[in-house]
Amino acid sequence: MRELTYLVASTLDGRITGPANDNPDFFLLEGDHAQPIRDEFPEIIPTHLRPMLGMVDVPNEQFDTVLQGRGSYDIGLREGITNAYRHLRSIVFSRTMAESPDPTVELVRTDPVAKVRELKREPGAGIWLCGGGKLAAALLPEIDRIVVKLHPVVAGDGIPLFGGDFSPTRFRLTRTQPFDSGVVHLTYRP
Repeated sequence: MRELTYLVASTLDGRITGPANDNPDFFLLEGDHAQPIRDEFPEIIPTHLRPMLGMVDVPNEQFDTVLQGRGSYDIGLREGITNAYRHLRSIVFSRTMAESPDPTVELVRTDPVAKVRELKREPGAGIWLCGGGKLAAALLPEIDRIVVKLHPVVAGDGIPLFGGDFSPTRFRLTRTQPFDSGVVHLTYRP
């Protein structure tokens, strides 16, 4: 069965973007933490950035599907990017969008948990949940792994890692990778 991984950058206070839900400029893009994540998860690099990083022909390692909530998807859409991950099957969850602005992006307007359970039964590689916080909260019972790229910054406000009702759910730390940049990659399992 396929696994759902929530792989996301976060601030020390658990924010994945700022309060305006725009492309966060407070995450460290370069440093000794950058190449290890690119090596382990090359598919998380958006298609339009891959040529600049010499990653055009780099194969996907762990995922063949990416999931986004409407807010996360809108970040790229505002920049004119209708599908940031053309090298993956792209699925956007939204109850308010009438149709997908890109034929390569599947729009799901129904229950995200039911869709993820369906995806997990299909053959294929892993499923990457790249954001946002409300979708992550809705999919919490289906998350098999959380990988947090924890950055040494406090945002003070913004979109939280999980934006839902109070529902304490325990995870166990299975891997820690600290870097001189101050970023720590943390991996958790239920």
